[in-house]
Amino acid sequence: MRIVVDAFGGDNAPVEIIKGAAAAHKEYGVDITLVGDKVKIDEVINDNNLDFSESLIIVDSSDVISMHDDPTSILKSHNECSMAKAFYELRDGNADAFVSAGSTGAIVVGGTLIVKRLKGVKRPALGSMIPAPEGSYMLMDMGANSECRAEMLKQFGIMASAYLTAVEGRVDPKIALLNIGTEDTKGDPMHIEAYKLLSEAPINFVGNIESREMPKGLCDAVITDGFTGNIALKLIEGTASTLFKMIKNVLYKSLPNKLSALVLKKDLYSLKSMMDSSEVGGALLLGVNKPVIKAHGSSDAKAIKNAIRQAKSFAENDVIGKITEGLKTE
Repeated sequence: MRIVVDAFGGDNAPVEIIKGAAAAHKEYGVDITLVGDKVKIDEVINDNNLDFSESLIIVDSSDVISMHDDPTSILKSHNECSMAKAFYELRDGNADAFVSAGSTGAIVVGGTLIVKRLKGVKRPALGSMIPAPEGSYMLMDMGANSECRAEMLKQFGIMASAYLTAVEGRVDPKIALLNIGTEDTKGDPMHIEAYKLLSEAPINFVGNIESREMPKGLCDAVITDGFTGNIALKLIEGTASTLFKMIKNVLYKSLPNKLSALVLKKDLYSLKSMMDSSEVGGALLLGVNKPVIKAHGSSDAKAIKNAIRQAKSFAENDVIGKITEGLKTE
């Protein structure tokens, strides 16, 4: 299996991206295509003694699309950038899956208009697994679509259910709609209509869920529009980070607390690891013809390695085929 990686997307590119790709090659046995400035890629590989065996392919590109560029410029003024060329490798069948930590907007545009949508999909959406006390749940959409129609939320539910079944191995996953109350009459007209459509969809729809219930992991997927989903995601990330800082301040407050911290050290590190977004890898762009993974913009090597693991699992489990089958029955 070959994964194409945008080596120059993200805050820590290219060093952390290439290190992560090398680690994934070693641990998961995937072949890697790196896209970006070949001279700089070779320098990073040599300076860090990275081993890609004989399988590495480098696609040269001297241009990079930044977080500040218009996402649609990936089709025009930046159509030779590292991300665009990586998408063309995927589209043309030279790779089985795509990974980038670059601009979310550009990834959505590239996935939608270069790789193309699956037949019948109104809008692709970004979904990712969020840690919960007894495992994790998928949040979808996380930022691809700031405005949604009810039928789009219905499709998000079908796509999330297909992924959770194929990759996460969950039987009849529970799909919920993020809303301001649990009753089917809650929310604006769009959410009321979305509730009705999700109830009729070929999935295990369990109704509305309020935001305060999300962290408990009461369902397998939470469906929402991209604007709300992105706010929810960043609130979860910020709350987790702040909570750990507060716990640290308490543990270092006095000598008895410090001694207690030594006793709890192993469990605290385990909890912190569970909440670490780099362990997840990235977000899945569901609804396009090939596996596309959007890694966090600040991804380090570990996060990129795990994003490539995700991409491998995505491709191996034929999620695209299962989503297509699910949409046929809607």
